[in-house]
Amino acid sequence: MRSQSPHTALLPTPVRCACAVTRQSRVSSRSAILTILQSELCLSPVSRTMFRAALRLSVSGARSLTRSRPQYTASVAARSYSHGKQETDEEFDARWVTYFNKPDIDAWELRKGMNTLIGYDLVPEPKILEAALRACRRLNDLASAIRILEAVKDKSGPHKEIYPYVLQELQPTLNELGIPTPEELGINKA
Repeated sequence: MRSQSPHTALLPTPVRCACAVTRQSRVSSRSAILTILQSELCLSPVSRTMFRAALRLSVSGARSLTRSRPQYTASVAARSYSHGKQETDEEFDARWVTYFNKPDIDAWELRKGMNTLIGYDLVPEPKILEAALRACRRLNDLASAIRILEAVKDKSGPHKEIYPYVLQELQPTLNELGIPTPEELGINKA
């Protein structure tokens, strides 16, 4: 003889196979289960309410799994191209210069802008970097200015001629603002 769990032993035989019958018998089996559990287990009113809620959710959850989905679907036009205007290189540079030239830029906006700019697949133009370094000077943030130069060196990657060119173009600005390069500070050797 098969061993029964204590919960199935309380259920009468017709109720145990109620999931295979019609919806009407499911409703009656739910009330039968609730009646049996209330009388046999002597549940408190709070436990009865919680059990009713759990039983209701389990039955409605099982019912939603068996519902059929509608056979029609609305056709959706999907396009993988954009009709938007393409930004030229000059517009891109002007947008970032304007961003860093904002007089009320704060340290968070400066870092956010640099992180976004460095995230692109490009090395920023010297005029953009000049605007960013001037923003660092307005904020008295020497660490960010040096970090910008380090980021440009990292973005240059294997193209060893890019970083010296950028430094050459930025040298008058660096001298004017009093910003040393990472090489002058000796932190490029790490």
